[in-house]
Amino acid sequence: MKITTIGAGAIGGALVEGLLMCETVNPADITISDPSVAMQTRFINTGINITSDNSAAIKGADIVIVAVKPWLVETVIKGLLNSLDYERQTLVVIAAGVSSEAIRKWLDKGDFRQPRLFLCIPNTAIAIRESMTFLVPIKATATDIKDITQLFNQLGQTIVIEENQLAAGTTLASCGIAYAMRYVRASTEGGVEIGFRAADAQKIVLQTVKGAVSLLQSTGNHPEAEIDKVTTAGGVTIKGLNEMEHAGFTSSVIRGLKAGLK
Repeated sequence: MKITTIGAGAIGGALVEGLLMCETVNPADITISDPSVAMQTRFINTGINITSDNSAAIKGADIVIVAVKPWLVETVIKGLLNSLDYERQTLVVIAAGVSSEAIRKWLDKGDFRQPRLFLCIPNTAIAIRESMTFLVPIKATATDIKDITQLFNQLGQTIVIEENQLAAGTTLASCGIAYAMRYVRASTEGGVEIGFRAADAQKIVLQTVKGAVSLLQSTGNHPEAEIDKVTTAGGVTIKGLNEMEHAGFTSSVIRGLKAGLK
């Protein structure tokens, strides 16, 4: 399977880093196209193919991934019209807020043909194969969906959704990774205030969050079931939780998520 990624920035570059960690993907089968010398240099010793020519980059590719800023998607796609093989290649577009309707319009050659298309939103943890990725198949068979899902499942966890859910998914998982990081930062700062050195506080918080996630994944329990196990009557945990709720913890998280949809 030959994969071309157009764009090697925050998400495109993270995607390539993740692909390089996949045993089923040969570096020689990966091509990136990016005009930035810094981005090209980043991958120069990895064994992948590097270019700044988008049309040359997609030649022979099975999967073409466009991972550029949303306002550049139209220019990039229109620049690929004469090179993209609609019959053989699958197009994956990673760009928040860009609709399939707009993309299909840009792909129109006037003969009613359209390539297999997926809208895709991962998060930056794709670089370490721990992304939560959303896929929206637009013109794809069951086999196409299976193949693309299997590829992204190697880079974390994948869920196939409807396009009208994509904005919510972006807020919950793509923006959500920043919200999780903010909790880690806040908890680390709290750890410093109660007596730990910053590095030790961060280490403690990271392992604690990792443990909480692993517990929920392994047991399938609702978070409150695990919370109940550590909140004894009159204990310090329930006092801490209640104080956070008095400050609007749950409400703030929900309001932040909803704000991302506006």
